[in-house]
Amino acid sequence: MRTHRVPSGTGAVDPPAGRGTAHQTLALAAMLFAVSMTFIDQTIVSIAAPSIVDELGLSSSGMQWVVNAYLLSLAAFFALGGRLSDIVGHKRVMLIGTLLFVVSSVLCGCVPAGDLAQTWLIVFRATQGLGAALMFPAALAVVVAVFPVERRGRALALFFGLSGALTAVGPLLGGWLTAWTWRAIFWVNVPIAVIALVLAAMARIPGSRRREKLDVPGAVLIAAGMGLSVLGFQQASAWGWSSVATWACIVGGLALLVVFCRYERGVAQPLITLKVFRDRAFTVDMLVLFLAMLAFVPVFFFASVYAQVSLSASPNQAALYLLYFFIGFGIASQWGGRILDRRGARPALKLGTALGAVGFALWANKLTDLSMHDQWPYAALAGAGIGFLLAPASTDAVNRSIGASYGEVTGITQTVRNYAASIGIAVFGTVLTHVTTDKVMETLTSRGVAAGTANDAARSVAEAVTGNPDAQEPAGDGRIATLMRDSMDAVRLDFAEANQWVFYGMAIALAVAYVCAHLHPGTRVTGETAAESPAPSTTGE
Repeated sequence: MRTHRVPSGTGAVDPPAGRGTAHQTLALAAMLFAVSMTFIDQTIVSIAAPSIVDELGLSSSGMQWVVNAYLLSLAAFFALGGRLSDIVGHKRVMLIGTLLFVVSSVLCGCVPAGDLAQTWLIVFRATQGLGAALMFPAALAVVVAVFPVERRGRALALFFGLSGALTAVGPLLGGWLTAWTWRAIFWVNVPIAVIALVLAAMARIPGSRRREKLDVPGAVLIAAGMGLSVLGFQQASAWGWSSVATWACIVGGLALLVVFCRYERGVAQPLITLKVFRDRAFTVDMLVLFLAMLAFVPVFFFASVYAQVSLSASPNQAALYLLYFFIGFGIASQWGGRILDRRGARPALKLGTALGAVGFALWANKLTDLSMHDQWPYAALAGAGIGFLLAPASTDAVNRSIGASYGEVTGITQTVRNYAASIGIAVFGTVLTHVTTDKVMETLTSRGVAAGTANDAARSVAEAVTGNPDAQEPAGDGRIATLMRDSMDAVRLDFAEANQWVFYGMAIALAVAYVCAHLHPGTRVTGETAAESPAPSTTGE
């Protein structure tokens, strides 16, 4: 099989101070603890969503923004974080990102009740995302810097495999903590951050930096473009797909991203070196990751809400429901890493996307059975599909980085992943709201409720994703409230049918990714070819 030659970089770097001064195991452990917070927070809020909505009185769209603000901020600022870590120093940016993340987490847990609650949560979830966007590429660059080429592949595989598997901790930890108080899902980051910082200090990680300028206009353009486009997708459920405002945001955001790409091509030291996309394998890795992430992060939110609404599950039971998905994910991620080492990324991408498409489709078909027990094989199959492809696609892309700029390329890969997750939650959330409204309206009109009244009641149900409907039935003695209480079994089924549209959408995304996986040339990056490219240089900070 052909091997891929990594192109050399041209950016000026400070002279190396030596990689051997760092304790490699402690450095890897420190970085894993740091990034574990970012992965846990992608999923932990989904489990607590109904409790947060109920206590703070948030709307369904408001709660989606609490989830989405974190992902959007990640997507918007990852490129900036990767570039800053190269310029300012990987260790320094990792520490700054960790501190920003943990302070924001504490503030999220201290949200006051009342009119300020929704704004407060969204703002500090966004600053959490900014902290994560600074932390993650810097942490990965630290791992690259402290491990020699002959051990770097195994270290990166372990880093991506374990950090991806840590996503499974979110639902389990979230279910347990929510039973005490949902605020603890944010406070739990404090001890994790302390451990990461202590281990980082013990590891004696050397500094590293590149003597280059930061592309501020590029950072503004990509953040604005991503923010506007996701805003349009997110608000489509409220504004409507025929709204001028919806399409102005979507088209305007995408136009800004096009302007960003054109601008970057003319900058001497760009935020993102777009020539990396000339590597066909890298481009395919990015396409597969984008399509897979349309399903991977959104599934936590939608499956959790489905379990609590349609299956009347508690937060702990919803966490166990998601555990089926992660059992498949955890087992397959190990196999996916071995396939990458032995045969390259292409076989892992093809197998993962195929299994994922089939798993999500079969899972969607079983949602209306309203039985958690009957769904576990298909949830596990869907998880296995994502597990097979996630680490191989991410590792293969990072291995193809340009010169020493691992922070920069990590910024690209994580921007793609988190932008896709934001779009997935926004689009699938819009689909879920519309289909739920239509189906509940049909249920009520079939029982004699006037169309206008049924539509208002159906919108209320769709907007009030508050968890267990048996415990939170409509109050009052009026005809509509009484009818709604009598119709909760039918409403649970309506919500399950609406979720089928979402899960079938995820299956389609993986099916398209399967087609893209066939375009991967099958080339591999080996230790010998990577060694021909200059390694990240280090200097004391």
